Amino acid sequence: MNLKEEIKADLKTAMKEKNDVAKNTLKAILSEFTNELVSNGKLPSDELDDDSKIKVIKRLQKQRKDSIQQFIDGERRDLADNEKSELDIIEKYLPESMSKEEIIKIAAAKKEELGIEDKSKFGILMGAVVKETKGNADGNDIKEVVDSLFN
Repeated sequence: MNLKEEIKADLKTAMKEKNDVAKNTLKAILSEFTNELVSNGKLPSDELDDDSKIKVIKRLQKQRKDSIQQFIDGERRDLADNEKSELDIIEKYLPESMSKEEIIKIAAAKKEELGIEDKSKFGILMGAVVKETKGNADGNDIKEVVDSLFN
């Protein structure tokens, strides 16, 4: 079963269970898949490849994380909790992120490979590590790890 079919099946279940948060979140994911197709000049009836689906879901994940932070800063815990519930549902469809230990190994190897000695080449190392992790690591974790290599 591909990712879109899995989401549709979970949507049916959410509708049967009258789980509004899950239903609305899953509909939003499917809607974003269609929007991605249209923005790339394809028909809504076309199918996204798996990498594009993951990219869309990661974008939704980032939006929810940003919203949660803004709601917490604005002292709106109720809205932050709702966004957190949606984030939990969205993250179910993402591949597991790399651990910091895995990122450290990659970053140290890249630093050695590129011969980077000082922090002036931070951006180069950061880009190389992001490329090497192929989107399977959180950007903040990568930044933290790369930053720690210069301390």
